[in-house]
Amino acid sequence: MSFSADMVDELNLLLKFPTESLMQGLKIHHDASQSVIDAATRLYAKGITTQPDGGYLTDLGHDLIEHAQRLRLALDPRPN
Repeated sequence: MSFSADMVDELNLLLKFPTESLMQGLKIHHDASQSVIDAATRLYAKGITTQPDGGYLTDLGHDLIEHAQRLRLALDPRPN
């Protein structure tokens, strides 16, 4: 099974969330691209974020962002 375009959009959005503090979130504005708006809605429906337009990461979201960051680093073609 490969990543669908929707999954890639969700991973890319997930990686935009701040990780320095649990008190920081993300707000998706109405003028964002439709793919970003849709990804935000799906993340919310899956219980990964607290709001359909971003909000904060849930506990599940915090777990997933760690995995997403590791995956991105492992697949990055640039040397570390």
